Amino acid sequence: MTHHEVVAAFIVQADRILLGQRSAGRALYPNVWDLFGGHVEPGEGQIETLIRELQEELDITPTEWTFLGTINLSIPTPDNQPSDQMTVHLYRVTAWTGLPVNRQVEEHSSIGWFSLEEATALQLADPNYPMLFARYMRSP
Repeated sequence: MTHHEVVAAFIVQADRILLGQRSAGRALYPNVWDLFGGHVEPGEGQIETLIRELQEELDITPTEWTFLGTINLSIPTPDNQPSDQMTVHLYRVTAWTGLPVNRQVEEHSSIGWFSLEEATALQLADPNYPMLFARYMRSP
């Protein structure tokens, strides 16, 4: 069993959320829409991870964010073996420099801005996302 620590960015602007569709070849959660972010590297803090991941994935540098909370999840396994654990540190990002572009097509086949209604109609990586989206689309 492995423990994963990740940072996820809830990127919002003008009542829209930026999501990425995970590429078909991804080991975890292929072909579903997800928040941007990634693993905390050794010796790296959460904010450093947030900034690095958004620069790598979207070519933006966050300038305003709010910590929303930490979520602990079990990663489902197809063979009913003990599942890996994931700790997700969630940040709401409301300002950045640069224009978001999909810099890592091996991770996300596409990216897009969605209203709350559009986002909750997508096939999402986590069944709790519609509740989170409704709660955090506007100021927390």
